[in-house]
Amino acid sequence: MLIPSRVHLLSMRTAYAPVLIAVFFCLFIVPASAENLLTINATPSAIIKGGTVTFSGTVVGEKTIAVYLFIVGPGLDSRGVTLENLNIPAGRGLFTTAPANLSDGCWSYIWDTSAIVGTLEQGNYTVYVVDSPVDRLRFQKENFGTTTISILPGPGETPSPVDPLLPFIAVCSGVIFSLVLGNRKKGS
Repeated sequence: MLIPSRVHLLSMRTAYAPVLIAVFFCLFIVPASAENLLTINATPSAIIKGGTVTFSGTVVGEKTIAVYLFIVGPGLDSRGVTLENLNIPAGRGLFTTAPANLSDGCWSYIWDTSAIVGTLEQGNYTVYVVDSPVDRLRFQKENFGTTTISILPGPGETPSPVDPLLPFIAVCSGVIFSLVLGNRKKGS
């Protein structure tokens, strides 16, 4: 009859330890670190100001009843703004939401740019989808989706290469310059 020695028992314990650690890691750590995936698409990706675009996508890895949308682009707050009111920064409970289907994670939102508050300038915009109500500067960097849309000038609208404030600034600068120059001539 064989009697296991202490050395034999110790080596069996050390052999089981890596196996137990690997099983624990596979069962508990890996599933917990699986990240959610959010997707977003825009149809069409270029619209005339006042047109309609449909955003749609999926949520994978999480059951949720809604996703949160916000937009960044020319003339908008860098944190992102709601799609309904371009003057309201996203965050603190103010978001555009789209309901998500619990069974397959699909969602969609139709954005009618003729029915928004604020000025939508011509240019390229990025629309974000996130799974929690936080702005662009505070969401988890790995858990979001983006799409780019282009806003084209409306009918009869010509693109303005000059900022509307530029002529005003030029006139004010000219007046200030002439006043300063006039005061120097009087003092000479």
